[in-house]
Amino acid sequence: MLYTKDERWILLKKVIFGTHDENTLRQFENCLKVGNVVGGALCADGHYGYSQPVGGVIVYDGQISPSGVGYDIACGNKAVKTNLYYDDVKADLPKIMDQIQEEIPFGVARTNPERVDHELFDDKDWDVFKRIGKHEHDELKALARSQLGTTGSGNHYVDLLIDKKTKEVWIGNHFGSRGLGHRTATGFLNLAKGREFSAGNIQEPMEQPPTLLDIDSELGDMYYRAMKLAGRYAYAGRDYVIDKVLNILGAEATFEVHNHHNYAWKETHFGKEYIVVRKGATPAAPGQLGFVGGSMADISVILQGVDSEKSRNAFYSTIHGAGRIMSRTKAAGRMNWRTRKRSGGLISEEKMMKAVKEYGVELRGAGPDESPFVYRKLKDVLKAHEGTIEVLHTLKPIGVVMAGD
Repeated sequence: MLYTKDERWILLKKVIFGTHDENTLRQFENCLKVGNVVGGALCADGHYGYSQPVGGVIVYDGQISPSGVGYDIACGNKAVKTNLYYDDVKADLPKIMDQIQEEIPFGVARTNPERVDHELFDDKDWDVFKRIGKHEHDELKALARSQLGTTGSGNHYVDLLIDKKTKEVWIGNHFGSRGLGHRTATGFLNLAKGREFSAGNIQEPMEQPPTLLDIDSELGDMYYRAMKLAGRYAYAGRDYVIDKVLNILGAEATFEVHNHHNYAWKETHFGKEYIVVRKGATPAAPGQLGFVGGSMADISVILQGVDSEKSRNAFYSTIHGAGRIMSRTKAAGRMNWRTRKRSGGLISEEKMMKAVKEYGVELRGAGPDESPFVYRKLKDVLKAHEGTIEVLHTLKPIGVVMAGD
């Protein structure tokens, strides 16, 4: 049966969890009006983003959205439970966190001084970039090789955590596909708009309408393959970093959870296959596990999806974190790049360190723009998703490493 545009709008499945500002809600509603949309969800950690809100889930019939997936393709989380307990690491925790900061590269454009050989670099989907051009292929592969095993900046981290019940030690990390993902996103957004792949990042408004590609078109298929390659790269990077920390601890992993939250999946919902574009949202099908991190002075959780009418209508999607409520500039102030110091922010370094110390966390790196005061409380956003997920483990951070300015 064919429906008019107005009839399709009425039939859309739409779920909004929690409360949001008007910019985020407007952006979400605008996304639902562009392309072959069949539904969407806005998770409780959602906030205003580029083209599609962070925490937003938009579901398409036969289309994929490079702007919806975003620039950090396959950003995600990995957590492993180790065979250690808090008492095994407590005395050496400052030294352990120093070593993690020293051995794992953090920061914008950082490369790994240790060359990492991985079967990923023989993946057939590198051919996508050969079709674009030999120079583009060679440059991207060289960049990817140099950055595998690096963590990046912003809200990306490596955490040591303990299970609040058992005191077992967990390791968690959060980052994506680094420069490979950013250049892939930029390149395909350029191609979709008739520009050269290597034209660079063209500044566009935050409320840029979704950029859509038919999944069966040549360009849509190329983007989908390139996105999946970036996804495998992100998995490999998070695996490498977790293994590094296990080695520092002299520990073994006994259980793991690993998921993307900036990605597009082919999934079957309501008896039909669709493309589910999640930006800052975790897949949570019944029984599917996810690791969701809070702020540096808040809990993190291991959760699983459950089946319910609400979870089905949300296309089995849940939060990816606590959700930012204060901008970086508002929190930390504006950066003077000559002096490399910030000024005018609402959150001081002293206030951040006091909160972190009171929570019992050894912090390395980071700044007020990543302090606990700029995020919602994780328990509040989890509560908004009651009936769609089940929390299996509640974890408390004891050590956090992030990039500094």
